[in-house]
Amino acid sequence: MLPTIVHHPAQVDLDKPGKHDYRLAFHLDSGWGYSLVPLTVINGLRPLTAGVEPPGLAAFGGTHGNEWEGQVAVKRLCQQLDPNEISGRVILMPQLSQSACAANQRTSPLDNVNMNRAFPGNPCGTISYRIADFVKSHIFPKVRIVVDVHAGGREGGFALCTSFHPVADAAQSAEITQVASLFDTPFMLIYSSQMASGLLSDQAEAEGKIAIGGEFGFGEGVNRKGVLHAYEGTRNVLKHYGMLLGEIAKIDPTRAGAPRLVDARNLEDYVPCPYAGIWEPLADLGEEVNEAQLIGRLHDFSKLSADPLEIHAHCTGVMIMMCGTAQCRQGTTLYVIARDAVPNNA
Repeated sequence: MLPTIVHHPAQVDLDKPGKHDYRLAFHLDSGWGYSLVPLTVINGLRPLTAGVEPPGLAAFGGTHGNEWEGQVAVKRLCQQLDPNEISGRVILMPQLSQSACAANQRTSPLDNVNMNRAFPGNPCGTISYRIADFVKSHIFPKVRIVVDVHAGGREGGFALCTSFHPVADAAQSAEITQVASLFDTPFMLIYSSQMASGLLSDQAEAEGKIAIGGEFGFGEGVNRKGVLHAYEGTRNVLKHYGMLLGEIAKIDPTRAGAPRLVDARNLEDYVPCPYAGIWEPLADLGEEVNEAQLIGRLHDFSKLSADPLEIHAHCTGVMIMMCGTAQCRQGTTLYVIARDAVPNNA
């Protein structure tokens, strides 16, 4: 059966029992046609436990079109979650920026807007802003848990991690940290809220949501472990809140310990490339590095007899992110080192 195509957001029935697939028709800004954004809404048929209404969960993939792990994992949830086994509401959008996904680009080719800089959106703006407005105005009021699955794309390589910002509210912060741990990634990253504005997770956090992001791969591929952690992690979250029955799964049985909480909330930890060159890494993602350790070389091939610029770690910690391509432009984030964090200070 083909998904229902809707032209007006109000036509999406977010309360209808069962599982329902939609295509949201957002009209193009410069032509006769639409970007059809996929949406699956599940209102579970399993009776509530003790009459308690579950919090509701929304999961997004494809906020950036060239990050595929989230698209695959959320689509799999669309296919495999059974409304007879669900209690409460689950909203799934595997390709939030559908036009960017179709083009395998970070930004939408329709308006050159990065969806993860478009929030809170604008109902009268270009297409990316209108999609963001739909999420804020129609999806967020229906859920309390928000999962936004990312990967590095071509921007950079990441050690497998969930991620979230520092949040002032202690109870919200503690719950976010607990929920992030359910994805069982090697790392949980507290990252800077000053790097950009207009993020989906920014908006969700500001509204008091339990908002979880994460970097589940890079390189415009489909990382097998990343998809596994994103998919099973979301199922773990549903189990944690009683929306799905079953035990919390240990996703990575080869790692005995819990995810490691690390902190890179300071802008100084996001080190820019000093000039354009070819980046030769000498440290691995997830590796422990020491202050002043040689972690890479920057080559200038216009000066064949010149020594490369040696890049040394500015602090001791774990290499959580690194430029993912050989060619590195001036100002691009070259690497990020994160330090161990204390949960109560998150």
